[in-house]
Amino acid sequence: MTLNTFVGSYKHTQRGALILAVLLGFAALFTGLGLTLLKPFLFSVPILLLFAWLFNSLTIEITGRELHWRFGPGLIRKSVPLADIVSAQPVKTNFLEGWGIHITRRGWLYNVSGFDAVAVTLRSGKRFALGTDEPSALVARLAEVIQQNNPAGFKA
Repeated sequence: MTLNTFVGSYKHTQRGALILAVLLGFAALFTGLGLTLLKPFLFSVPILLLFAWLFNSLTIEITGRELHWRFGPGLIRKSVPLADIVSAQPVKTNFLEGWGIHITRRGWLYNVSGFDAVAVTLRSGKRFALGTDEPSALVARLAEVIQQNNPAGFKA
């Protein structure tokens, strides 16, 4: 089965303001501690700044035949064919599931802020969740695009 190209793709970027503030705050604190008390604190500053740059936002995009997502400048990115998606639904994550990239009860979670996400299930049974501040819009767009090409094969 192939998906037709469609007009009106979806693209949304969520900023990770809190994660950015926390990482930059720790970088400033460790810089101060490293310059005044313990020089080893300075070694962590570049790592914190790198993480702040890499994880300052999450962009989710539906184009052509794929669902794409990328963090910050795009060095960390993934995509799946739309034809492989069988369901997508809005879900709530919790404090313990946190932010970043890690395994959760819904498979891998990709998130930079908040507790709203979209849980996606693939034909293979693999699951993952994408954090977003507009879960209903993402689910609606996924449903619209996939149902155009496979009316019986998608569950929202």
